[in-house]
Amino acid sequence: MIMSIFWTMQTDEAWKQYEKQGYLEGTPEHAMYSEEYQWIIKQMKQRLPNYRGEYPIWLWIKKPDMRSTGHFEGGTKCVRLTLEIDPKNVLVSDFDDWHCVLNNTFCADKEQEWEAHYEGNLEITKEESWHRIFDIDRHRDPEWHGEGKRRLQGTTGRMELSCVKKVEHFIARKSFVESMFK
Repeated sequence: MIMSIFWTMQTDEAWKQYEKQGYLEGTPEHAMYSEEYQWIIKQMKQRLPNYRGEYPIWLWIKKPDMRSTGHFEGGTKCVRLTLEIDPKNVLVSDFDDWHCVLNNTFCADKEQEWEAHYEGNLEITKEESWHRIFDIDRHRDPEWHGEGKRRLQGTTGRMELSCVKKVEHFIARKSFVESMFK
């Protein structure tokens, strides 16, 4: 079995709970976007052969930098977990395109397509366009999406603690805005 390395960021409190129960699993209480999580769960059920319907664990494909802000509110005690997972158990998607699902908007590949959708001149529905988040090799207009590399994320279901290969503790930095007003 070929395994791949992924990372997840969790609060220290969540990590302690995972250690206690013996496995990692997402929880409905921590799902910030209930309907959108239900959509991704449905996609995982359709696309991942071993997925059993539990709440997802969000993964990074590239090792996240703990020095950056935005992962957690400043001052939060956190962990970055290095995981070894069979890639057939991970649904990979485009991080920026995922925001089309979160914001309930059309996932356009170019500005003209965006405009055509909102003028009612496209066959593809908004919900059908969301499936593009999984097509990470599709061409997108760099003037519309930018020329940088795609930021990839993943979701998976329950993982035994044996998948955890490294635990790194840190305290989340305050963002510039947080430092100005706190």
